[in-house]
Amino acid sequence: MHVLGRIGFMGLGIALAGCLSGAPVFAMDKPIEDGSKIMITSPKNGDKVSDSFELKYELTKGSQAAHAHVYVDNEYQKGFQGMFKGLSRGTHQITVTGATKDHALVAASQTITIEVQ
Repeated sequence: MHVLGRIGFMGLGIALAGCLSGAPVFAMDKPIEDGSKIMITSPKNGDKVSDSFELKYELTKGSQAAHAHVYVDNEYQKGFQGMFKGLSRGTHQITVTGATKDHALVAASQTITIEVQ
C-alpha cells in the first residue's frame, strides 16, 4: 500500500508541474472546438513597432468562447488591457486565443511576429 501511495503522490507532482509550466497534462486540456474565430488586426505580422503599442483583434464567439487570452512569447498576459508598454527590443511572438468563461482555451487562435525597435 505504501508503494501505491508514492506512485499517486508522484503522479500528482507531475500534474502540478505541468500546470505550473502551462503545458497540457490531461487530454481534456485540448482546446475546445466551438466555431470561434480570432483575427489580429493590428499590428500586422512582421510589423516593426515601438516599445509601446496597442494590440487590436476581433473575436467571433462560437458556442463557448467568452473572451480572449493574450500571450507574448508564450507567456500569458494576465489582465491585459489592450496596450503593451515597455516591451523589450527584439523579435516577439504575440498570440491571441479564445477562452471560455472558465478560462478553458478554445481552438480559435492567431499568432503574429513583431519586431520592437
